[in-house]
Amino acid sequence: MLWITIASAIAPALASAHSTECGSAAASIPHAAPGAVGGREFAARVAGLEGTARDGEVRAELLAGDLPEHLRHLAPVRLEGRVAGGRPVEITLCVMPDYLSVGSDQDALLVPMGLPTALEVAAHYGFMLPTPRMVDAIYDAAPVKLDPQPMSAGNEMRSTAYVVRHNQLIAAQRAAKNAPPDALTAGHKKDLVATARLASAPGRVAIYGWHRGPNQPIQPLSTVHGADYADYSHGVRLVSKIVYVDGAPRQIGAVLADPRVGPLLAN
Repeated sequence: MLWITIASAIAPALASAHSTECGSAAASIPHAAPGAVGGREFAARVAGLEGTARDGEVRAELLAGDLPEHLRHLAPVRLEGRVAGGRPVEITLCVMPDYLSVGSDQDALLVPMGLPTALEVAAHYGFMLPTPRMVDAIYDAAPVKLDPQPMSAGNEMRSTAYVVRHNQLIAAQRAAKNAPPDALTAGHKKDLVATARLASAPGRVAIYGWHRGPNQPIQPLSTVHGADYADYSHGVRLVSKIVYVDGAPRQIGAVLADPRVGPLLAN
């Protein structure tokens, strides 16, 4: 039997214990060259694009390190539980404080993308997509929780105009809360997630989240869409492949495969 609790990502003891480790995990993220485009300029460049055409532009910028500095300030998220026999265990994830965006801290555009692009960027950075259980943990731990902002459904959902408009709505929410850019933030996007369900759904993307509150995702785990599908509501938050189990660093793949502690991170 295993039980799970989520500890705050901003608890002082946790931050002091793991800030150095999470900072090291971000070292593999490339830095942008001088003169990299900002969010507004990028939005104008891809204004008429969607789908794989827009993904190509997103991929090029993110692989070149054109992302805000605050995304390199990884946030620790701690999960606590007990494994068989009652032994307590603690796992700390190092997660991006927000979803991937192109630009700078002052001028950024949150960018949805299809699964192939998300996986390529994650691999380039040495990161992975979260599991649904990690998404729940991140939401519970986030000090900044934003209400979902659904927009009218239709073919326009995939357009860059919708992406820009949703970005503006989220920016207004953050401004109203006076939230610092590197504060762990959740609730404002659905996540592209890693799940075993994709093994029986090849060519699909798994999405989950858009929480209205704890254990209240608007989007249950779904593999309805093809792998290249992306709309304004999707976000890509990356998780470091190095996690800390009772303070010791381990590869996340090994932890997920461990029947004793893997259920802390994935169903």
